[in-house]
Amino acid sequence: MPYDDLRSFLDTLDQEGQLLRVTEEVLPEPDLAAAANATGRIGEGAPALWFDNVKGFTDARIALNVHGSWANHALALGMPKHTPVKEQVAEFARRWDAFPVPPERREDAPWRANSQEGGDIDLFSVLPLFRLNDGDGGFYLDKAAVVSRDPEDPESFDKQNVGTYRLEVVGRNRLAIQPVPVHDVALHLRKAEERGEDLPIAITLGNDPVMAIVAGMPMRYDQSEYEMAGALRGAPVPIATAPLTGFDVPWGSEVVIEGVVESRKRQIEGPFGEFTGHYSGGRRMPVIRVDRVSYRTRPVFESLYLGMPWTECDYLVGPNTCVPLLKQLRAEFPEVQAVNAMYTHGLLAIISTGKRYGGFAKAVAMRAMTTPHGLGYITTVIVVDEDVDPFDLPQVMWAVSAKVNPSGDVLIMPNLPVVELAPAAQPAGITSKMIIDATTPVSPDVRGNFSTPAKDLPETRDWVTRIQGLMAARG
Repeated sequence: MPYDDLRSFLDTLDQEGQLLRVTEEVLPEPDLAAAANATGRIGEGAPALWFDNVKGFTDARIALNVHGSWANHALALGMPKHTPVKEQVAEFARRWDAFPVPPERREDAPWRANSQEGGDIDLFSVLPLFRLNDGDGGFYLDKAAVVSRDPEDPESFDKQNVGTYRLEVVGRNRLAIQPVPVHDVALHLRKAEERGEDLPIAITLGNDPVMAIVAGMPMRYDQSEYEMAGALRGAPVPIATAPLTGFDVPWGSEVVIEGVVESRKRQIEGPFGEFTGHYSGGRRMPVIRVDRVSYRTRPVFESLYLGMPWTECDYLVGPNTCVPLLKQLRAEFPEVQAVNAMYTHGLLAIISTGKRYGGFAKAVAMRAMTTPHGLGYITTVIVVDEDVDPFDLPQVMWAVSAKVNPSGDVLIMPNLPVVELAPAAQPAGITSKMIIDATTPVSPDVRGNFSTPAKDLPETRDWVTRIQGLMAARG
């Protein structure tokens, strides 16, 4: 059964042994972030963390690492917690094909229970804020689903964007937002500022687990995240109407913050420890004026630790980056078998594909770099043959070591776009991109000596299943 809110998912994690309740008193800094950081060093079965005894906070409920293991990710999709990651990606891809599933509107949203408006707004009284890394410039909301609409087509449901963007709390009723240029909210803001208008916005915290996955997914501009969430859930996602903006927001959110991105106003935001494993520096960023806060009674504050991979962020944006790239590439190149873009939000992607003719693999790689996600993120593509599993890194490294002749198989293209957060970019937002063609050449490309490959014996597949069964029976 799909989860309509964060709390029901936390209950399931608890029942499945995937939620660790820390009962002793902890410090907000550094204990909370250090504990979440530690889960990434435990391994693939790490639990979510629950804290409700935090020094200095009188009534805090804090959830961390909610998506931070393959076990938790599987449970978020309603799958058994021991489902292998490759099967999770395959199921993700299968459900993608059910898109679109229209949402279900409900009027009894639990976040309507309490509210603050105007001069009474104090984010610090609602949210138990803490820094995630020592060098962070302030307190961040980093797992919010941010809702905005196209100012030129505000009634379009499909052009309504739901995305995850980092937000720094810079005052009782003010936030700074980083709208990465390749993301939809940046396009909405640019259109609003060209019209001399503020951009209305709704920020939702503590959402159901699939909504958190979809908010970080690279979809087309005119594809609805709510309709994709319904496809991944296997049931319509519940939404409600935000009282101030009239936007569609998740029904089950813990907190809904409404306001405007003030036109042409900027202030210093950052630095922040990022998904790249490096700090991004302070930059002048747009400012949000908060005009209303709605929240559940005794709200749960969900936060996400970012830093040196792997962290919860890598589990959260792994399959939801692989599958869109796979579907977008297959629409034009049906030979593409699989895409592994698990690493640092897809700054590197590994693609397995068949080839129609010589040079085909490089063409596939170039197309990957011009997808909605590839334009801003993919800097390196490794292409392997269709019989190489891109999720099996020893196989990938074999292909790179045995099939790559750098003189013809490595292409470097200068001065292409990338997110400013990429630490290797120079200047920020510009980088060279690289394609490594680790596929077997086909006609008319006849380089190398690949005519007599050694392949798995025909009986190998049956023996894999047989051995796995014997090992399981052995206990």
